[in-house]
Amino acid sequence: MKKYLSILIALIVLGIIAALALAYAPFKPSGANEVLPADWKAEAGRGEYVMRAGDCFACHTAKGGEPFAGGRGIESPMGTIWASNITPDKETGIGSWTLEQFRTAMVDGVGGHGQQLYPAMPYENYRFMKEGDIRALFDYLQTEVAPVKNEVQATSLSFPFNMRFGIRAWNWLALSGEADFKPMAGDDQQIRGQYLVEGAGHCAACHSPRTPLMAQNGTGLSDTKFLTGGMVDGWNAPALRGKDARVQTWSAQEIAAYLGAGRNAHAVANGEMALVVEHSMQYMSDADLNAMAVFLKSMDGQSVVEAVPAQVATPGPRSMPPLPADEAGQATAKLLTSASPDMPLGARLYLDNCAACHFVSGKGAAEIFPELQGNAMVLGKDASPLVSVILKGASSPATDRRPMHLVMQGYADRLTDEEVAQLASFLRKGWGNQASKVSASDVAKVRQKVQSLAAH
Repeated sequence: MKKYLSILIALIVLGIIAALALAYAPFKPSGANEVLPADWKAEAGRGEYVMRAGDCFACHTAKGGEPFAGGRGIESPMGTIWASNITPDKETGIGSWTLEQFRTAMVDGVGGHGQQLYPAMPYENYRFMKEGDIRALFDYLQTEVAPVKNEVQATSLSFPFNMRFGIRAWNWLALSGEADFKPMAGDDQQIRGQYLVEGAGHCAACHSPRTPLMAQNGTGLSDTKFLTGGMVDGWNAPALRGKDARVQTWSAQEIAAYLGAGRNAHAVANGEMALVVEHSMQYMSDADLNAMAVFLKSMDGQSVVEAVPAQVATPGPRSMPPLPADEAGQATAKLLTSASPDMPLGARLYLDNCAACHFVSGKGAAEIFPELQGNAMVLGKDASPLVSVILKGASSPATDRRPMHLVMQGYADRLTDEEVAQLASFLRKGWGNQASKVSASDVAKVRQKVQSLAAH
């Protein structure tokens, strides 16, 4: 017994020593990953473009607040993390930061005052950005953004997440390899797409799963779990890679249109992705959108056989007649067309509330009402996002490429929990879809959360 007690005490002592070493050992920041001339200066507009590619505005601007002045609450499994002020205000922003401090925050997750940043800041991904883009972004924030004095409330998480020195240990486990980009064996377009997807675009922050330590389980192409699907703030981030990736059935042209316009013949962006389109992707050039689409379509060795038009989401009138039900959806379409009084409740609710837009075929209307057959959100392992949309509706932003603002009404005041459950279950089983049923108790939990968020 004494032997085991001695071993336990020794382990505790070693743990304390390791924790102290972790907290006080000197930190060595990553250096620049490319050498630039001493008189280097970013070309006009590059810094703002990098800001859009990195989606900095969306996270660092509170609702109704000044641009980049922070104060937006970002929900995480650990609690609410409050985005910092990144305007050049010297007291409450980053106006007193050096380029070296800014780079360290971007690639190592350590702020200008030496504080460990919470990984809501996607430095796991930004570490793949080139020095030229980091410098261009720094110059833009320091010289083209108006300084705003705004003392953001401190992030206060429960124990043990409030002990920031623990993030240093987390970084040792989560940040693998050098802070640099490793290009695939592809052409210039594919490599550019990979660079944007892995780095500034930080797609893996949502579309890769998480490890038990909440690190991204796959930040780059060489990682097997990279972009195989994740969950963010109650929304399913669908797989972009692998056999279950619906997006792989789209053409590269359709992927680029979805990124830049928020809609294509199959889907309409909503939830977190709608914000990405609104604040980031719509500002990307046609060439970069096509590069990202071609990379996503070919990242596992697939060939992109179709020609990708130079212009993404070509404007002008288009003839897009409704699509008939395919073989997998014919039985459901026949059931709905019959409008029999004894049809199941879920089907009747669909006819009453949904069929006018999504049609009996479940195919929807291209670029307006998304298809429900094979829809990633409809088929998600977690049905909460689908239930949430039924209850509170959805909204897709207007973009320069597609200026129509699309809105779906919510049915929280019209349908009971049981009715929503029956409707959601019908959607998850209709037209050949294969997903689990939804219960009234599942709906009640989502309704409570929706009501709580609306109250705030």
